[in-house]
Amino acid sequence: MLKLHDFCNRADDTAYTPNGGIPELRRAIVDTVAERNGIRTDVERVWVTNGATQGLYLAMSLVLDPGDEVLVPDPGYTTFTMNAHLLSAVPVPYPLRAENGFEPDLEELGRLVTDRTRLLIVNSPSNPLGAVFHRETLQALLDFAREHDLWVISDEVYERFSYGSPHTSLAALRASGSSGSDGDDERVLTVFSASKTYALTGARVGWLLTPSGFAPLLRSAQEAMISCVNTPAQRAVVAALTGPQHHVDVAATHYRDNLQAATHLLAERGIRYLEPTGAFYLWVDVSHSTNGDVAAWAEHFLLTQKVAVAPGAAFGRQGEGWIRLCVAASRADLLEGIRRLPAPSAPAPAAVLPEASAPRVASPRAAVAPPEASGTSTDGSAPEAGRP
Repeated sequence: MLKLHDFCNRADDTAYTPNGGIPELRRAIVDTVAERNGIRTDVERVWVTNGATQGLYLAMSLVLDPGDEVLVPDPGYTTFTMNAHLLSAVPVPYPLRAENGFEPDLEELGRLVTDRTRLLIVNSPSNPLGAVFHRETLQALLDFAREHDLWVISDEVYERFSYGSPHTSLAALRASGSSGSDGDDERVLTVFSASKTYALTGARVGWLLTPSGFAPLLRSAQEAMISCVNTPAQRAVVAALTGPQHHVDVAATHYRDNLQAATHLLAERGIRYLEPTGAFYLWVDVSHSTNGDVAAWAEHFLLTQKVAVAPGAAFGRQGEGWIRLCVAASRADLLEGIRRLPAPSAPAPAAVLPEASAPRVASPRAAVAPPEASGTSTDGSAPEAGRP
C-alpha cells in the first residue's frame, strides 16, 4: 500500500475525486460489506469520509437539529458527545453498568426517551469497553429504535476484531415488524474505517453507509466540509479491501493472545476486569485505589510508574473507577504495565461477564429530564481519545 501511495504521487494521480469517493473504492466497499457484514447496499449510499471521525460527524449532522437529543453510551467514545455539542444537540448518556456486564438495560433506556429524542448511537465492538454486544442485544436495540421512531448510528470501526462473540452489523438486521428481507435500511447509518483493520490511522479513510435518499444532501455537505478524501489514500484502501486479508488475521491473533495473557495476569493479581470480546482494549477496575477520582489517579500513576492508561471517567460517569488498557503494544510492555497496577488488598472476582441473555423489554415511552482524557504504555491509542 505504501508503494501504491508513492506510485499515485509519481503518476500525478492526485486530482480531486467525486465527493463520495472514487468509484473503485465505493464498489469495493459495496462488495466488502455484502460479503462480510451481510449489508446489501449500492454505491450511492456509500460515502468515503476523512476517517470514521468525520463519518460520525457527517452522520449526526444529517439527522440532528439544534435542541434534538441523542442517546449516547456511557461509557462510550468521547466524540459522540463532542459532536452532539458541536451540532447544538443534547447528548443524553445511557448507562452501561458493571452489574449488567456493561450491556444496555432497555427499560432504563426507555425512561430516557423524550419528545426531543431523535438518535440512538451504538458502538460494537466497543471503545473503550472491548466488548461485543450479542446479536440479541442488537436486535432489541433496533426494535427499540423502531418503537420510538429513532435514527440509529452504528459505529463498527473495530468490526474485524471479535473473539468468541461474532460481530453483527445492525444494518444487516431487520427490525421486528419492518418490511423487506435485506436488513433494516430505513433508519440505520453505519460507520466503518480502514484505520484499525489495516493500520492506516494516518491515511484518514473511513466510510459511511446511509439509507436511500441522502445522496443529494451528502454531495453538498461533503463539498462544504472536505470536498473529498485525498486520492492516494483512497487508492491504498482499494488495495487493502481487495487484496489478501491474512495480515488482518495476524493482527487479530496478536490482539487476542495479548488479551489472554493480560487477563491471566490480572486474574492472578486479583484485579477485576470486563471479559474482553472485541477490539483491542481491556476495561479494568482500579476503584480500590482511586479514591473516587480515577482521572487524578491515572495522572499520578503516569508520573510515578511511567505507565499510561486512559481513565474511565473520560468516557462517561459509569467509567469512574475503571481504566482502559490498549493491548496493541508488545506483550512485554503490556504485562510490565499490568504488574505495576496496584492490586486490591482483598482480591475481587476476576472478571465481569456480559449478560448472556437478551436485554429486558423497554417500558412505554416516558418523558423525563436527561442526566446532566512516557514509559511503558498500555494505552498506545492516546491520540483522539482512542481513534488514532
